[in-house]
Amino acid sequence: MNYQLINSSTNFDVVVLASGDYPQHAVPTQILQQAPRIVCCDSAIELLHPSLYNKVEAVVGDGDSMSDAAKLQFHDVLHIEHEQADNDLTKATRYCVSRNYNRIAYLGATGKREDHTLGNISLMLRYFQTYGVQPVMVTDYGTFVPCHGDCTFESFAKQQVSIFNISCRRIESEGLRWQSYAYQSWWQGTLNEALADVFTLHADGRYLVYRTHEAKSAVR
Repeated sequence: MNYQLINSSTNFDVVVLASGDYPQHAVPTQILQQAPRIVCCDSAIELLHPSLYNKVEAVVGDGDSMSDAAKLQFHDVLHIEHEQADNDLTKATRYCVSRNYNRIAYLGATGKREDHTLGNISLMLRYFQTYGVQPVMVTDYGTFVPCHGDCTFESFAKQQVSIFNISCRRIESEGLRWQSYAYQSWWQGTLNEALADVFTLHADGRYLVYRTHEAKSAVR
């Protein structure tokens, strides 16, 4: 499995926009602008720039955080799900899966509340394993990608890389400054660094990789 570095040429089937911090960095902004279609999680539709309304295929959620005006304006694409076992991000993902959208970019899924941020990041692994999609969470600082087994990544020198072990008993790396291993705690796999334009991870289980958009600066 080969995950490409997120850039303007990345082709996603759909963008799922959550109601966290609205994208500001050039990378997620380009992904949003170039999306073939957008699925909004509930009140995220009220954050979306009006120039992108024509790309909205669905607004999915329980509707509890949407204004009455927004419900009226987008009634023709509104999909209300009242069950509370899953959050709106998962409801939006189920909608995408039902339409056979496989490559999904998640934007606006971090920020505002740390518990929501942590929960949404962990859901990338659930969607990858349970729904069989290829989810990529893109923030203003980097990308999260769930992986299994051996994976190769496009990169660049001094790109910051963090690896969060989920079920691996073995993780080995090529092209990173520090050799990886089957980390027992999440903090152990953080703050590694790519040496060139590609790195590879050899693993026997599931893990989550985070890559920054920018290279590490000389002064921090």
